[in-house]
Amino acid sequence: VTGKGMNMPQRILFPPEKICMDWRQKRRPGAGLYNLGSTCYLNVVLQCLTYTAPLANYLLSRQHSRFCCQPGFCMMCIMEAHVRKALYSSASAIRPRAVIRDLRFIGEFKPDVPGDAYEFLRCTVNAMQRACLNGSSDLDIASQATTIIHQIFGGFLRSRVTCLSCEAVSDSYKPFLDVLLKIKAASSLTAALDDFVTPKQIDGKKCFKCSKCKKKAAASKKVTVQHAPRVLTVCLGRADDQSSRKISQVVEYPEYLDLRPYTSDTAGEPLLYSLYAVVVHCGDTCLDGHFFCYTKASNGQWYKMNDVSVDSCGIHTVLSQQAYLLFYAR
Repeated sequence: VTGKGMNMPQRILFPPEKICMDWRQKRRPGAGLYNLGSTCYLNVVLQCLTYTAPLANYLLSRQHSRFCCQPGFCMMCIMEAHVRKALYSSASAIRPRAVIRDLRFIGEFKPDVPGDAYEFLRCTVNAMQRACLNGSSDLDIASQATTIIHQIFGGFLRSRVTCLSCEAVSDSYKPFLDVLLKIKAASSLTAALDDFVTPKQIDGKKCFKCSKCKKKAAASKKVTVQHAPRVLTVCLGRADDQSSRKISQVVEYPEYLDLRPYTSDTAGEPLLYSLYAVVVHCGDTCLDGHFFCYTKASNGQWYKMNDVSVDSCGIHTVLSQQAYLLFYAR
């Protein structure tokens, strides 16, 4: 077996033992968020990140801003201020003005144009990752994966390609911060994950050239989780590639998920994750409609967060939604 992409980091940017997965302080849920135009897509992502315990613990400690020397836009400083305000405010709802002010630095978003929650999540997490790498972008891939952000949300996928002519196996690894799953033929999250790790045939015409037998050949490719993240973020892909219609089927998802069957080493101990946030989209197409979310606060209670409103609810309500984004923590 040949492999590339999994090397030891040359530098550790954040000590992993300082990541705290449990809430340091238990409190009631924080504030709701005003919709300032068409910003529900942004509100749900901010709420889900606010209730991501290891991220909130770090941001509330102010470790980032005390040592940040970035001039101008810094996503970590913006998130630090936002999480403090959301969790400590005595108001029932707050305005996420700083995020909206700097939208153009986060991605191609405008406050008065509806956006996609998954796209905004990816751009926000990437912007936080860039802020943690400030001045260190020439680092090797393994070292870039040692920021606090990558150590919370990130993992590595292994792509194993087997030549069907000579059976040579080659592995490559790449970092990920979230997983996008196809759901068209899946009735549950576990079925979608099963499909994700099922070997796919690569036609020889698609330019797979075997490094051993030196010829273009058909091959099979199997993707598995090589290194599991502390926080697993899953997008159930509801955009239909063929049409602009939304795939609105019910996809069941559990409160507790064992990721072990989807890893490169399926024989190890169970890799248990617990659901702590869900983003829901309602509307006929992915380009319009409305986003709201459910989050589990530090007091262990679930809440429906729909822009300014924050209402207590039970786990059965949480598990019976047409979910778009799922957040699981180890």
